Amino acid sequence: MSRGADEGAAAAGGLGLMPFTATLRIEQLEATKELIRARLPWEERLCTTGGALHGGALMALADSAGGLCAYLNLPEGATGTTTIESKTNFFRPLTTGHAEASSRPLHVGRTVVVVETDVTDGDSRLLSRTTQSQLVLYPRSADPR
Repeated sequence: MSRGADEGAAAAGGLGLMPFTATLRIEQLEATKELIRARLPWEERLCTTGGALHGGALMALADSAGGLCAYLNLPEGATGTTTIESKTNFFRPLTTGHAEASSRPLHVGRTVVVVETDVTDGDSRLLSRTTQSQLVLYPRSADPR
């Protein structure tokens, strides 16, 4: 994700700035520096055998919400962010309804932003937890390294 507009516009456009989220029908519910909330509907086309939402779909939801969280927390002069590491633990399957992601920054530095995302079902039961590291991108002339 590259920073081209101001933070308010990025929060308003948020996940809509990532075309992949439209493919998965991810809906942005809330977008602030402190919290990103997004929802992914259960759909048969996104399932494994047995009707459980594919883990990759849940990870895509978490990565998208986490990426927006990192983007909204970029330091001055940064232009974007990209995932460099992601770890997901799965706790239960989702077979109906929707999955909801809640992403919060754990660490905001000048070169890396670390985000934690909990994904829950419609009854607020934890489906998965993802911790991801996002590399902060700068224009070549402003790279602090």
